[in-house]
Amino acid sequence: MRLKSLLVVLGLLVCVPLMALDFTPHGTQPGLSVQLDSAQTCADCHRSQNSADAGFMPHSTWGGSMMANALRDPLFWAALDVANNDVATLGQPGVGDYCLRCHTPRGWLNGRVVKDGSGGTTGAGGESGCRLIGNHAKKDRDDNDYAGVDCHFCHRLMRDGPQGQANLIGNANAWVDDSISCANTPGFFGPCRRGPYEYPAGSVLVAPHGWAYSSHHTSSALCGSCHDVTTPDTDQGPLRTLVLNDGTNTARPFPIERTYTEWNRSLFSDAILRDGFGDALPGNPVVAKAQQCQDCHMRPSQDPLAKACTVNPSGSRSGNLPVHEFAGANAWVPGIIKNEYGNNLTQQPQDYDRAIAAARAMLAASAAVATTITAYTPATPSAAGSITLAVTVTNLSGHKLPTGYSEGRRMWLNVQLRSAANALIAESGAYDAATATLTEDTQARVYEILQGIWNTSSHACEVESAGAKQFHFVLNNCVAKDNRIPPIGFRVAAPDDPSGYEVRPVAATYAETSPGSGILVNFDKATYTFAIPAGTTGPVSAAATLYHQVSSREYIEFLRNEAVDNAIPAENDLCLAGPGRPFTVGPQNLSRGEYMYELWSNPLHGKSPPEPVAMATAVSGAVPSRR
Repeated sequence: MRLKSLLVVLGLLVCVPLMALDFTPHGTQPGLSVQLDSAQTCADCHRSQNSADAGFMPHSTWGGSMMANALRDPLFWAALDVANNDVATLGQPGVGDYCLRCHTPRGWLNGRVVKDGSGGTTGAGGESGCRLIGNHAKKDRDDNDYAGVDCHFCHRLMRDGPQGQANLIGNANAWVDDSISCANTPGFFGPCRRGPYEYPAGSVLVAPHGWAYSSHHTSSALCGSCHDVTTPDTDQGPLRTLVLNDGTNTARPFPIERTYTEWNRSLFSDAILRDGFGDALPGNPVVAKAQQCQDCHMRPSQDPLAKACTVNPSGSRSGNLPVHEFAGANAWVPGIIKNEYGNNLTQQPQDYDRAIAAARAMLAASAAVATTITAYTPATPSAAGSITLAVTVTNLSGHKLPTGYSEGRRMWLNVQLRSAANALIAESGAYDAATATLTEDTQARVYEILQGIWNTSSHACEVESAGAKQFHFVLNNCVAKDNRIPPIGFRVAAPDDPSGYEVRPVAATYAETSPGSGILVNFDKATYTFAIPAGTTGPVSAAATLYHQVSSREYIEFLRNEAVDNAIPAENDLCLAGPGRPFTVGPQNLSRGEYMYELWSNPLHGKSPPEPVAMATAVSGAVPSRR
């Protein structure tokens, strides 16, 4: 069914008045007095050509991250085309302005997306990124907007607005310092570079540019500027409002991603624990100390040579230098960018290798798995046996597991039962790498959030059309499923706290840590029962492995199909009038959705191979349980 017809059925063509919308009316707007400089400006001092320094220098560790490559990410571009097409179907073109604000803050603030910074617009294709300068494979200089979330944007962020406006969470509705001078550095033109340091007079570490201490840069609220994502809060109100599964419209802007809120409602945000006075916490195999986002995702370098600048003494920042790797769970896309564009960038291939290794290390630290055999009847030569397992997955992270961008992202348990000869007897959550197909059997545990569009006729949250999963990021207004594992100390909604609706489990139940506490456990316990064929030689062994996947096959196929079904043009045709076109890199003569599918299908990129997170095994004992 074509999207417009579907939306008529679902009653979504009457949500907003059909007049021009400003999708990004909040926070600092394009038209800065002092434009944001490129990352190359910082690389001269904050990147080292010495391989011994590459693991801690700010530019070297940032270069391979998804922050640095937010606008090179081919998955983003394919999803952007879907979003633009979806909202244009409603007669509201231009939602790409909302998407690109996060992925190229320098291009957006410097007036090269939809808003030109002078009260006008950039022209046709601005919402599709066609007015940006540079391309995916150019170096991170002033003539290239493809450097993603870079140095000057983050280090000019302020907690409050220039007239004392409150800090804003989500959608990159950030306040950016646009002063023309910096008090700490007389004679320096432009705003201070803000960070978590204060330099005493005469210190050899004093920066040669304007600087200012910023407590905001030590706070998760800075990360929350982008890492809560809500439906566009336009100048005429929210584009979508949250509908609960009983049909209640909460009138709250629809919550698309809630990583910051998940953290904020967990014990990780507790001030006492954050100061280091926490005790061991029940339900965790480790002591959980509350942390800011930066404590995990910008871990301090313990390298004895650590320094922040090439002119600083070696070792001057050991234990006191946040590593700018911004590691998350994405170990797939950095490899694509390295292989497609890496030879031409300021970044080196090793930057991407470090980013992939950091993502894998972050995944390994995010969860623990335990496996116990609770019942076992061995097979005999003439009779089948059986085994029952209890598998517990504990969330060790400071937010839901998994978190962040929801479309196509998932974790699942693969449970295998093997004989003494290592022959596979039974399996749940089987994955076929050749076809990228996950078998969701009746016992399979798949941790994910499925968002959809509320159908006013069937009174249901629709996540499929004609049997295929749908991923309409900017049109969704309901949650059909959210069984992602809560973080420790996760507080659910109280009667006077409607924001809890945004992060509550849906179509899943997590027990309270104690009756009436309103705090959910941070683990999931799954039970598996398998038959053991007659003649199987014991002992039998069970292995439970938790996997994470960035993009499912269903999502990649959806992006391609949306491009084909809606006749979305090839990128060079879409952006025919854009600067520097036609491109000789990237999608070129393919639509972005088709290009993403081509990359995914390339054996070099492995169809978003699942990453193992944690594993546990158990072996049957000599004494069988009773039948």
